[in-house]
Amino acid sequence: MTFRVEKIPKYRIAYKRRIGPYGTENGVVMENLKKWAEEKNLFKSSILFAIPQDNPAITPPENCRFDACIVISDDYQLDESIYEGELLGGTYFIYVIEHTAQAIQKAYTDVFPVIQEQGYQMDHNKPILERYTNDMKDNPYCDICVPIKL
Repeated sequence: MTFRVEKIPKYRIAYKRRIGPYGTENGVVMENLKKWAEEKNLFKSSILFAIPQDNPAITPPENCRFDACIVISDDYQLDESIYEGELLGGTYFIYVIEHTAQAIQKAYTDVFPVIQEQGYQMDHNKPILERYTNDMKDNPYCDICVPIKL
């Protein structure tokens, strides 16, 4: 397991949201966001986040929110086809994994004991992030970013 602790800055984001059970439909939302970003010439030098906003162990599956996000500049003008938001940032435990559905699912099981073993505590006031960088077409890895308290 490759991990590190990192301070993620506050970002302005554009996002598309899906409400419903987490699963393969989340990938459709991410593909729609990437298509939008390519049309706007934002995709090449981008940071993307997948944000499952709710814990499916607590929130009924039909109410779970999933956001596919892209970081945008402060001066970028958005149109009505996408939502605008802010990623607050903070200190995160970064777990680097292969970008496969199986590895992501396994990461959500493996990462929490490691966080505790390293002496950290999860910050339950912020969502877990999946981060993808602009070279993700050539990079078979992504980051699972778990907010922690210091």
